[in-house]
Amino acid sequence: MDVEDIRKDFPLVDEYIYFDNACLTLKPYQVIDAVDEYYHKFPVCAGRSSHSLSNLLTRKIISARESVRSLLNAEDPSEIVFTKNTTESINLVARGMGFEKGDVVISTDKEHNSNLAPWLLLKGDKGIDYRQVPSLPDGTFDLEAFEEMMNKDVKMVSMVHTSNLDGVTLPSKEIGKIVHDHDAYFMLDAAQSVPHRPIDVNELNVDFLAFSVHKMLGPTGVGVLYGRRELMEELGPLVVGGGSVKDTSYEEVTLHSSPNKFEGGLQNYAGLCGVKAAIDYLLDIGLDEIEKHEIELNKRATEALKDRITILGPEDPGLRSGIFNFNLNELGCHETALLLEENKILTRGGMQCVHSWYNKRGLEGGTRVSFYLYNTVEEVDIMVDTMESLLG
Repeated sequence: MDVEDIRKDFPLVDEYIYFDNACLTLKPYQVIDAVDEYYHKFPVCAGRSSHSLSNLLTRKIISARESVRSLLNAEDPSEIVFTKNTTESINLVARGMGFEKGDVVISTDKEHNSNLAPWLLLKGDKGIDYRQVPSLPDGTFDLEAFEEMMNKDVKMVSMVHTSNLDGVTLPSKEIGKIVHDHDAYFMLDAAQSVPHRPIDVNELNVDFLAFSVHKMLGPTGVGVLYGRRELMEELGPLVVGGGSVKDTSYEEVTLHSSPNKFEGGLQNYAGLCGVKAAIDYLLDIGLDEIEKHEIELNKRATEALKDRITILGPEDPGLRSGIFNFNLNELGCHETALLLEENKILTRGGMQCVHSWYNKRGLEGGTRVSFYLYNTVEEVDIMVDTMESLLG
């Protein structure tokens, strides 16, 4: 993996040290050009009109959907629905599965608000029974405790695949087997895993999987929901109208099948045109190589600073993938982030949308560094030197 060659494709990398990739990644020129092409050459709507520009855009979206299907090794493009982001994808499942009072939903204790708030609202609205599996002391998943929580009342297990808090990845295959042995459904928030390693929905043993394209070099405003074909036909839509409607009378509405059923109204066509370009870019480099590179950067930062800071998550950086979240005991997380930015090092200070975990421990947050394919060893060393100067 030639990082210096990769960096030539990205604006801003020579102006900043960008370590906020878990929030949103930078975009290569190939993706930017694909988005611009929409506005310059076919700025129309898809799937409605039959003229040549509309047909061209429709083919672009079909190609984007097929790229995602192939990336995930899903069986059929109808299993791939485009949304705004991971948040909308999870909410679609939460609201569309018809949960009832007493249904049990299980998550981890490190969920992003996007996989916590929907279930808490359903707890209030529908009376579901929402539970969390406590992590082990080092932040890894307690498979034994989870198995003990499973029973006939569990309808859904919805968990973060790779934590945006500390980078820990769940043993999905083992979890999925336990879930399906109890005839429940299994959904993963894969926002922090799909961009960083090869993902096969069959190997992961999932029924639903959600992620955001903006975290994997793609445009903002595009998310994905994967769902097994038979479940997508049963799932109710979150929004209806426009392209989701097959026919109406004054008395009733007939909806299309998946994926159209879930994509009501005009979509983010410019963003969708950048999806294939982002996936092609990642696959050309190799997701295995990207993951290896991130872990090497994490190891370098960890070895240099582990004795002087508090790192959130396991001691082994190999278990934290590309996430290096820490606290300087002498400085608050927001102050640390601001001081790093004075040296053009961009990080994320705060609770990273995992308020529940931080609040439980009485912490104001952490300063999260998150690596990606265009980050370099030299950038890590600059960050280390800067932090050592802050520590004195």
